[in-house]
Amino acid sequence: MQFKNIHGQEKIKKQLIQTVKDNRVSHAQLFFGPEGSGKLALAIAYAQFISCTNKQENDSCGVCSSCIKYNKLIHPDLHFFYPNASNNKIRKPRSKDFIKQWRELLIENDYNVNLNQWYEKVEIERKQAIINVEDCHEIIRTLSLKTYESEFKIIIIWMVEKLFHAAAPRILKNLEEPPEKTLFILITENYEKILSTISSRTQLIKIPKFKNKDISNFLNAKFDEPENVIYKVANLADGNIINAIDFLNNSEEENFNFIKFREFLRLTYSNDFIEINKFVIDIAKISRERQKHFISYGLKIVRNCILKNNNPDLVKTEGEELKFLNAFYPFINSSNYLQFNDELNKAFYHIERNGNSQIIFMNLALTFTKYFKKLKK
Repeated sequence: MQFKNIHGQEKIKKQLIQTVKDNRVSHAQLFFGPEGSGKLALAIAYAQFISCTNKQENDSCGVCSSCIKYNKLIHPDLHFFYPNASNNKIRKPRSKDFIKQWRELLIENDYNVNLNQWYEKVEIERKQAIINVEDCHEIIRTLSLKTYESEFKIIIIWMVEKLFHAAAPRILKNLEEPPEKTLFILITENYEKILSTISSRTQLIKIPKFKNKDISNFLNAKFDEPENVIYKVANLADGNIINAIDFLNNSEEENFNFIKFREFLRLTYSNDFIEINKFVIDIAKISRERQKHFISYGLKIVRNCILKNNNPDLVKTEGEELKFLNAFYPFINSSNYLQFNDELNKAFYHIERNGNSQIIFMNLALTFTKYFKKLKK
């Protein structure tokens, strides 16, 4: 992965490149940004630039022995750690047990991936994955070894907020005082969920959402689609390049979330408790990651309702979703928006912490029913 293959994020790229030119590469850096902002791609491009044996002015060369290995993610001094869990084949998992799937997923998706895609790839959708004690031991063991080919040994920890709390103390000393020529790049979407003992030992690099024009440029280079389609998708993606790719590749999950959340709102509005119970049983059967995506979609609809009430020009949707939004937005307004929003966030929180899905969704449905009942008085 070269910097030139990342469309946009020019300010961040210049900042990272300059640290190498000035010989001021901080030993522990935390890349923080929303989903689909290119954090992982930037981290790998940065690592490749550092390791390149024939650096160009503003990028790695792409053709030296080091770059060729980076292009396949097989460089011996590049080490990845990421959330994992046991499956039918592996009882005590470590990140390196899934490295083949990791490389495949990244290369297939231009290094733009999210947790849901990763969990599906390694068949752990219904489990709560973590970066576990075994991986922390592996990090320590890796640090004890000499570099094979590069000046730097580079460790990328993806979704560091998933680091198991009991395991974190094992690597704190290494983050604070790593061996010479060691670089930690930690990647997160939830800064507030990272242990303060971890975040305080890193240099924070804030990565913003992609600009619409940058997403358009990426899509134009990758997909053979009409300009009006590219423009529409880039606008709907709202700075998330993964969403943009999904919109063009497969809209099945987005359609599922729209249909099911529309059904959920209609059932709770109409107080149809028999159908609500059936709905809850069905939604509890899907994976936890898909449940979280469903709730996230609900948060987007609630947010669009309040925008529709106050600043409709900011609403980025169309088709059946826009038609439904036009009919429903009066029921979610400035007087109750925070209540609906808070309940969805609570449900997301409890799903993420492995709560009972049926209880969580039933409680959410009953609360929504109560709120809608007040509106009818």
